[in-house]
Amino acid sequence: MTSQPQPAPDRGLARERTQLAWTRTAISFAAVGGVVLKRDVIPGLILLAVAGAIWQLGRLAHHRREKLKLMTATIVAVALVALIVSFTA
Repeated sequence: MTSQPQPAPDRGLARERTQLAWTRTAISFAAVGGVVLKRDVIPGLILLAVAGAIWQLGRLAHHRREKLKLMTATIVAVALVALIVSFTA
């Protein structure tokens, strides 16, 4: 009896899972933006705009792997905007 070799892990779906995570994060920001929009217009609109930026960033991450510095800068900018909105709202 010979043992059968284990199949290699499926690395092809990692990028798809990452894109789904970015999409899920964008939907979360949009939902929070919609709730905040009912209470305060400006922070709600900012959060809705950030949701669009996050979604585009996820698409960029999926299609262009060499744009890591741009992605990192955008993530930091989105985090700072979210922090500012959370303290001012």
